Amino acid sequence: MDHRVLSRLAAPAVAALLALTTGCTGETVQGRPGASGVRDPFFPKAGNGGYQVEHYSLDLDYDPADGQLHATAVITARAEQGLSSFNLDLSGLEVEGVSVQGEGARFNRTGNELTVRPAEDLERGEVFRTEVDYSGRPKAVTDPDGSEEGWIVTPGGKGAVGVGEPVGSMAWFPGNHHPSDKATYDITVTVPRGYEAVSNGELRSRTEEGDGRTAFAWHSAEPMASYLATVAVGKFEVTTGRTASGIPVYTAVSPGEAAASEPVLARLPEMVEWGIGRFGPYPFSATGAIVLPAHSLGYALETQTRPVFPGAPGSEELVLHELAHQWFGDSVSPKSWKDMWLNEGFATYAEWLWSEDHGGPSAQQHFDAYVAGDTRVDGEAGSDWGAFPPAAPRNPKEISASPVYGRGAMVLQRVRQEVGDAKFFALVRGWAADHRHGNASTADFTAYAEEKTGRDLTEVWDVWLYGKDRPKAPKAPKDAKASAAP
Repeated sequence: MDHRVLSRLAAPAVAALLALTTGCTGETVQGRPGASGVRDPFFPKAGNGGYQVEHYSLDLDYDPADGQLHATAVITARAEQGLSSFNLDLSGLEVEGVSVQGEGARFNRTGNELTVRPAEDLERGEVFRTEVDYSGRPKAVTDPDGSEEGWIVTPGGKGAVGVGEPVGSMAWFPGNHHPSDKATYDITVTVPRGYEAVSNGELRSRTEEGDGRTAFAWHSAEPMASYLATVAVGKFEVTTGRTASGIPVYTAVSPGEAAASEPVLARLPEMVEWGIGRFGPYPFSATGAIVLPAHSLGYALETQTRPVFPGAPGSEELVLHELAHQWFGDSVSPKSWKDMWLNEGFATYAEWLWSEDHGGPSAQQHFDAYVAGDTRVDGEAGSDWGAFPPAAPRNPKEISASPVYGRGAMVLQRVRQEVGDAKFFALVRGWAADHRHGNASTADFTAYAEEKTGRDLTEVWDVWLYGKDRPKAPKAPKDAKASAAP
């Protein structure tokens, strides 16, 4: 994500659950309710306990003229405990019916929690299928930092986009909305003829319906955190192609942004290949971009395989930043929202590497500019990057603040200084490969870095990653000169 683009169950409900009995037999339940959150340090109600989702199949019918969404979500999950009930995160929207394993299920709503009571308890290890029919006019969700996510109607009301970092996906489909639960997806979107509907992964089919509507069926074969799912509806100009190594490229651009977007997006295939060279194999089966009408959002977002931009991307670095997230954030996703620097520090550092490899300032020069506050080298160098340690934001508002980005990148450069280029780039590629399509924490990274490089990096972690004071440049870096990766 890049916020720098445009500036940058309640007690009664628990009691009710405990009173429920088995729908078919009337016997007391043997399972127990799944938790209503995974206790994320910043978003404790995000996600749900007791199960892990394996697959989402979303069938969405949306009309931009009235903003109404009619949808069915089929969620295939595995019970991690005996379940008498379980929760799904869903904001707003009317639930019309729920079934579990093909049988009607009781359900109730409390805030953003949809509590589902299957007709029969689910056994630990059981793979179960939940179907939710729902409809309404999806809304935006306001983040702790004041930005909007969820379901956003684009300027002029002629389209919409679903974006979800950190919890906005609950505005348009029910699910287990925490990055620690990744799943595969099939998303079918039906819209009036003349509109395009763009989502993640590969377009499996485009079908003209008999009622003047078009259905777009998208498939994401690789696991995806729900905050990275997207749907964009609009009258886009679509361009397709392939990178040099054969990865399909699908870009959808709002007509008014096409001319300004073309020079930067033309380099996207080259950026993918560059990323493969730096970070290892591209982790997904497709790539591309979605460019919305200007001012649709206040940020760009690394939605999986197809980042979203709020108007024409203003720089190569912005496109590169969101593309780098495909390795760092999308494939290797955070275990909790407190680990956001693993997303943003790596993506910012990728910008520095792109500059280094294409005739601009080196990563070391970017680092030095931050230390000195030299905005002539890096426009973000004057930010308050030392306000807090990147691995320890103090509240949810700060997970997208400057230290997470800039100082996060500085941590990586300090590691590079300490271990040298050969070990550093082996570490970066190894991190992406060994944690591919999984989740990782800051503690996972620090342990991995020391194991991979064979170096004690305690001082780097203590000063740059966790230190509360603004760090100073090291007196004698062991490898200050940046060079090409081996």
